[in-house]
Amino acid sequence: MAERPPTPDLPKYLREPLEKQSPERLETVAAYASDLAEWKREQREAELEQRRAEEEVDEEELEELSERDISTDPEDYSDVPGGAYITVKTTKETGDKSYRYFYWQWREGNSWKNEYIAPVNPK
Repeated sequence: MAERPPTPDLPKYLREPLEKQSPERLETVAAYASDLAEWKREQREAELEQRRAEEEVDEEELEELSERDISTDPEDYSDVPGGAYITVKTTKETGDKSYRYFYWQWREGNSWKNEYIAPVNPK
């Protein structure tokens, strides 16, 4: 007789109902879960591409950083992964003054990560 598979690290409210299902229903659930996981990966990738298109700096801003001897290559930064892109973030606005900075931005799991590069308008 085959040994029961190890119990996955799932919440009880998911695991217990699965244990009561027939093999055929479990195969249906497994196929759906696989398809759903793939769809969610595609959605995450589409979200990343859309956000990147909306926020990524343009060639002129990249050239400006280069002229200031600031690298625009993520490999030159120890904590920045490949695939990261440069964006401008406004951290604070006070009356007539705006505090804007260049940041690396990338997706890590389900969250967004940023790393400071330089101010947009150096003093």
